[in-house]
Amino acid sequence: MLLNQFLLLGAVLFCIGVYGVLARRNAVLVLMSIELILNAVNINLIAFGAFWGSITGSVFALFVIAIAAAEVGVGLAIVLLIYRNRRSVDLDDVAEMKG
Repeated sequence: MLLNQFLLLGAVLFCIGVYGVLARRNAVLVLMSIELILNAVNINLIAFGAFWGSITGSVFALFVIAIAAAEVGVGLAIVLLIYRNRRSVDLDDVAEMKG
């Protein structure tokens, strides 16, 4: 496969993720959209690493996967606390918490 096909796939996933972050009000769906963005980055890192014949892209992709796992853990904990306090995970309700 050509590098362009992987870059196009990464760009499509990134755009879908950005749309999800901007358009969705549900916190869980926003977290899932952020995961799409991070997976798009992983596809690009691995594609460039394979294109140049280097393992560096795969190593960076592993770091991104580890960071994404930590982000999901912390994010879901925050969403769970918001749900326990407000019985909703709508981000518009959370925005009212601003001082």
